[in-house]
Amino acid sequence: MSAALPAPAGPHAGSEGLARLEAVVTGLGRVVVALSGGADSALLASVAHRVLGPERALCVTAVSPSLAAADARHCGELAAAWGLRWRTVETAEMDDPAYVANGEDRCAHCKRALMTALGPLAAAESATVVLGVNTDDLGDHRPGQAAAAAAGARFPLVEAGLSKADVRALSKRLGLSTWDRPASACLASRLPYGTPVRLPTLRAVEAAESALRALGLRELRVRHHGPVARVEVAEEELAAVWSKRAAVVAAVKAAGYEFVSLDLEGFRSGSMNRLLRRSAGV
Repeated sequence: MSAALPAPAGPHAGSEGLARLEAVVTGLGRVVVALSGGADSALLASVAHRVLGPERALCVTAVSPSLAAADARHCGELAAAWGLRWRTVETAEMDDPAYVANGEDRCAHCKRALMTALGPLAAAESATVVLGVNTDDLGDHRPGQAAAAAAGARFPLVEAGLSKADVRALSKRLGLSTWDRPASACLASRLPYGTPVRLPTLRAVEAAESALRALGLRELRVRHHGPVARVEVAEEELAAVWSKRAAVVAAVKAAGYEFVSLDLEGFRSGSMNRLLRRSAGV
């Protein structure tokens, strides 16, 4: 284990949840961890690295236009700091017309592209692909999970019964810098279903979000609605957006949007799924 990756800091860090996760990972023997850099995949990567060793735990970051450049850099920084065995691989979901069409099953096409890219690496390692999915993720519209599972992926956090709060608590106890990192889904999740996934659109969303983070905002989404950018931020940051509204408007318009709106409901993960739930009568 790399000295840069903290070990459990005492008996409280070795909680039942952590023990369950370690047991699941140990039982897999060899893994390829899909590392996106968020709290979930980072915890999974750190535990796999510690209990299996780098020779049996390969961490891979899938690079495509749907991944913000800042997130890709963050993964590389984590790997270097923690001593992970790490590499990148390109995925080709943008070559799939079904993915570009952005239907309700977009995430399934994305995960199939991910598993297509990771499959050969896992075969070469005689390993199992593992994804950072927690139990909270099971309750929303997540067709990608079913697609990944069908392709042979495992979800150790789910198997260990860990929620998002559990992941953050365990990460903090383990001394991981990612314990409070804001959630960051792929850039395509900012587009309403039915709006084609195009490179200029993804770049506009990425530029707007990057500019807003440079203004000090942490948990946010820029939801794309044609010429309108609907900005979601955490409720506790709504006042900050208003106090910086001129800078916020300038930053978002510089990314290519004509109009800037602030969603008064605040940040909601998966808010684009609301219309799906409504159409289903939920």
